[in-house]
Amino acid sequence: MRRRRLIVLVIAVVAIVGASAFAVLASNRVKGTASRTAAEYFDAWRKGDVTTMARLVYQPPPDFIARHRALSEELHVQSIELAPGPLKSLGDGAAEVPFEGVRELAEFGAWPFDSTLRLGVRDRAWKVLWTPETLHPLLKDGGRLELGELETSAVEFVTTEGAKIPNDSYAEAYLDPLKPEFEEVNRGWQLVLKAPGQPDKPLLSKRPEANVERTTLSRPVQAAAARALDGVADSAIVVIRPSTGEILGLADRLEDNYSAVVDTFPPGSIFKTITAAALLKSGLGPSAEVACPGTYAIPGFRAFNNDGDVDRGLITFTEAFAHSCNTTFVEQATTRLSSKDLAETAAEWGFARPFVTGIRGTCGDVRATEDMNLFGENSIGQGQVVASPLCMAALAAAVQSGTWRSPRLLSKDQVSRVEGTPPEDAPMDEGVVTALRDMMTAVVDYGTAANLGLPEGVAGKTGTAEVGEGLEPHAWFIGYSDDDLAFCVFVRHGGSGRGTAVPIAARFLNGL
Repeated sequence: MRRRRLIVLVIAVVAIVGASAFAVLASNRVKGTASRTAAEYFDAWRKGDVTTMARLVYQPPPDFIARHRALSEELHVQSIELAPGPLKSLGDGAAEVPFEGVRELAEFGAWPFDSTLRLGVRDRAWKVLWTPETLHPLLKDGGRLELGELETSAVEFVTTEGAKIPNDSYAEAYLDPLKPEFEEVNRGWQLVLKAPGQPDKPLLSKRPEANVERTTLSRPVQAAAARALDGVADSAIVVIRPSTGEILGLADRLEDNYSAVVDTFPPGSIFKTITAAALLKSGLGPSAEVACPGTYAIPGFRAFNNDGDVDRGLITFTEAFAHSCNTTFVEQATTRLSSKDLAETAAEWGFARPFVTGIRGTCGDVRATEDMNLFGENSIGQGQVVASPLCMAALAAAVQSGTWRSPRLLSKDQVSRVEGTPPEDAPMDEGVVTALRDMMTAVVDYGTAANLGLPEGVAGKTGTAEVGEGLEPHAWFIGYSDDDLAFCVFVRHGGSGRGTAVPIAARFLNGL
């Protein structure tokens, strides 16, 4: 009996000792594994479950959750990809997992980074040993990532083809004042690292794009116009597409703040194009015989001379136009027309029409007068007549197309927004237009613009405008070509139209 009790007692003692030993072993066992904790942390991070992430971290800082959320919000993070590498055991309850990450930023796209997740046994469990560089290595030692806006209100004008406008093309004086009309704030972004005691370090940037506005300028036309004026001071070329009124080229080297668009000058003999239109309307035909004496005096008034006092005798009206006979035009205008007729014809061809170009614009002025001497002077583009190079380019364009159109440097919608509604296109008298085309062709074929290198298919009219005692005349040449292009070349105090303006036009047209 005593032996049985002893056995029972021994068994009880063994049971108690065994239970105690099991309890001690159980209390010293580490919960979880490093790999499992790392996997759970990465999984929660991918999902944006910052609360679970914090639970897996040993003594997370009070702002752990706020810091993660703030970084994502401030950097406009849309998603994150994480690719852990193999776990490395460091012994003594320590391990680490190198990993690659890619944050997708709304403004910059994919932004990769490399970091390391460190783990250790704390309170008998595997925990993440978190530091700011776990979130991103650049956050080490108090670094901050900051996304800032960049702003610009710049506008970039481009050609009708969408190309950059050639540098130093003499169009800048017209485009620069237009910029305020098209400025609008565009935003860009810059990601910057701010570290204590260090200058800001830009990491990523996306510059704001300038507002791009398409003009009517043609890159090859503008470039050719600018090249043709190289070395020619106080000069300008205006080029228009007759079928639309678009300004294809605007190279302006006029000095003393003069403008080829808004300033007016005596046009000289290129104004004979309008006087010829008035005479054609009066019934004078292109083939009609007219006198071209070296000198002609309006009965009872002053005398007018041809250049060099050349007497050509009886010639056709077309020949008189081709050779720019002053005496013919003074005689025919003062005997067939009134000064009111001349002014009204000029008004039809643009002098009384508003120019709505997007950059303003003036055509010119010619008024009716009771003074016969002044009327004679006006008929050959002297006297009180003034015109802008833009106006005379529009005149040449109207002859080529048969329709007067207001020139414009911008799209129709933008012109209307900037300056107001353009005037309606105005079809011109077909018979007058046909005759003027033949007469301007004669100028180039055998008249004052002949044999100066102009390409085939070009028609035009030269002009030499007297501007006062001791001053060189203004040199003009207007014209058009068969390929839907009209132009005006003007050289202030440049001499003769034939000697100065026509060679510039030839350089321009042959340079296209």
